[in-house]
Amino acid sequence: MTEYRPLQQLPEQGGYKAGDVLVLVGELFGRGYANGLVDEAKRVGMTVIGTTVGRRESDGTLRSLNDQELAEAEALLGGAVINIPLEAGFDMEGDTDVPSIVEQLKKTRPDDFATVSFIEGSIDKACAAGTARFRSHLTLLESELIRRIPADANILLAHSMAGGIPRARVFMPLLNRIFKGTGEKFMASELFWNSPLGQLCDRSFNEVTADTFRYLIEETTTLRARSSAAGANVSYSAYGYHGTGVLINGEYRWQSYTPYVQGFAKMRLEDIASEFFAAGIAATVYNCPEIQTNSSALFLGVEISLYPLLHAIRREAGAHVAQPLEERCQAMLKKGESVADLLDRVNRYLASPVLEKIVDFSSWPQHNTREQAELMLSSSAELLEMHADQKQLVCAELSRIVFLATGRLMLHNSWSPGAPVVWLNHDLLGRLLADPRGTGIL
Repeated sequence: MTEYRPLQQLPEQGGYKAGDVLVLVGELFGRGYANGLVDEAKRVGMTVIGTTVGRRESDGTLRSLNDQELAEAEALLGGAVINIPLEAGFDMEGDTDVPSIVEQLKKTRPDDFATVSFIEGSIDKACAAGTARFRSHLTLLESELIRRIPADANILLAHSMAGGIPRARVFMPLLNRIFKGTGEKFMASELFWNSPLGQLCDRSFNEVTADTFRYLIEETTTLRARSSAAGANVSYSAYGYHGTGVLINGEYRWQSYTPYVQGFAKMRLEDIASEFFAAGIAATVYNCPEIQTNSSALFLGVEISLYPLLHAIRREAGAHVAQPLEERCQAMLKKGESVADLLDRVNRYLASPVLEKIVDFSSWPQHNTREQAELMLSSSAELLEMHADQKQLVCAELSRIVFLATGRLMLHNSWSPGAPVVWLNHDLLGRLLADPRGTGIL
């Protein structure tokens, strides 16, 4: 079990400079955590090199980006993208003898989740094929990085791969019931997790979210050795989630979104970082606060613990820093609603005895209960209803602050990380905004 280690002090300014390189391993889509890291790398003058997961043809073939797709990816990143498809996972791996897992699930209905079966040995075979493909493409990536990056350049290889829900239609109705269902539509996450489809998800999440970090570190050994021989610094970072410390009843307390079934893979990711860190490789998982993005929309309620960041900023950075932000947030609420009322409702939810009964660090991640799900979803809906425009949300404004702040903290801490797993909690983000190093985030 990973020790709960919140980062308590702002990291010193890292040694990264113009000519050094951030390599983003995982394609950039929209706006999210990785944007903060990219923005900070550019701010200190680093060169940013991106990668792509590639695209699938209608027949399932994985390919590199075409010219238009590559141009769009590079415009979004604001840097060069190495056009080697780094799609992770195994759900679409198949051959003439054994159809892919996705093919095998084509006729599966949601009600079949507990009884579905797979061709004997096909999951093992698909996983081995997916791993071999991914590793071989990482080998090609390493060769390209060696060609492009000067030997004496400092490098941060940032792993941003996560997820792994198999691409079969049967999953979304089930996951919607688990994460959004109430009443008769509620589904216990533990019931699903212990089913054949749940165990498939577990294996897929591990492969995509966690094991790719191991493959990345192992398949860039030559790059790392070359840089080390030239006196350069090479570090690896990865995005974790293992709950967050937020203000509840006036004190910082660890809490977590439930049910976060991907958490098992996130703990595996932490174990991988710990293994390499013990071997002298600067590999660190940064457990970041919750944010709301397009990719997190499935997890309705995850955004609730984002709101207390307003309290943390006022406490840690002072009223002069917090007030303009609070005024922007107030302008997003309906007439008659207030930021103070919003935060009071959030606190009542986070301090609820219902959550206290199930949220526990030592046994994380927890599965959902009907009572917990209905409280979370109704609280989420109530908070969203306080807004004047559902397209202009307080949690979106706070999410932007989180990914910019965590990017700044991660980049500089990665220069000389003190531990393989750390938490970037609300108190640290508030302190960053009070410091000259946080200039421009708000």
